[in-house]
Amino acid sequence: MIIYFTHKGGKYFPVDESLKLDPSTPRGLYVNLTNRCNCDCVFCLRQKKSMARESSLWLEREPTVDEVKAEFDNAPWHLVTELVFCGFGEPTIRLAELVELLTYAKKIRPNLPTRLNTNGLGELYHGREIAADFDKILDTVSISLNAATAEKYFKLTRAAYGLKSFDAMLTFAEHMKNFVPHVVLTVVDKVTSPEEISVCQKICDERNLTLRVRPYEDS
Repeated sequence: MIIYFTHKGGKYFPVDESLKLDPSTPRGLYVNLTNRCNCDCVFCLRQKKSMARESSLWLEREPTVDEVKAEFDNAPWHLVTELVFCGFGEPTIRLAELVELLTYAKKIRPNLPTRLNTNGLGELYHGREIAADFDKILDTVSISLNAATAEKYFKLTRAAYGLKSFDAMLTFAEHMKNFVPHVVLTVVDKVTSPEEISVCQKICDERNLTLRVRPYEDS
């Protein structure tokens, strides 16, 4: 699926099928750009979630910008409350395409909120600061914090860049504050202990960032 809607229970459906199940409830529209990821998180649904081929987030190939724009042109925008870039891969790996599509979305739906869900390692991947690329086209960035220390973070995420990934992710969050109105760091309930969540909250408070505890999905 290139674009999709989510439903209760952690279910993902192509737009047409989703509309058959629920033709009237406003909801977020999700965009899936890549399978590639520079993390291998132990709790990731990539390894755990079984999905029918017609409703799978695994892409047989990465969509072109024109293909995604065509999907946008036919989307049921009257139901869409937010446009979210989030699939089974890391969207910032396709940074140029991501920025072009966010720009296009703001052109055709200027008042629609946009969000990026990311592991926050895009600056390590591209070898430069990338936050300015999102100026005026992104409303919210949700960054996976996952843990309170570099060691625990790496144990959970198995990030491609090792222990330095944790500080790089936090630095990315700081950079994004200069260009994106809402910067949110997330941890996953049941994966992160209450004690560690408290430490993560302190990390966010010190940086004037918002912490959100995401519900754990095991199917």
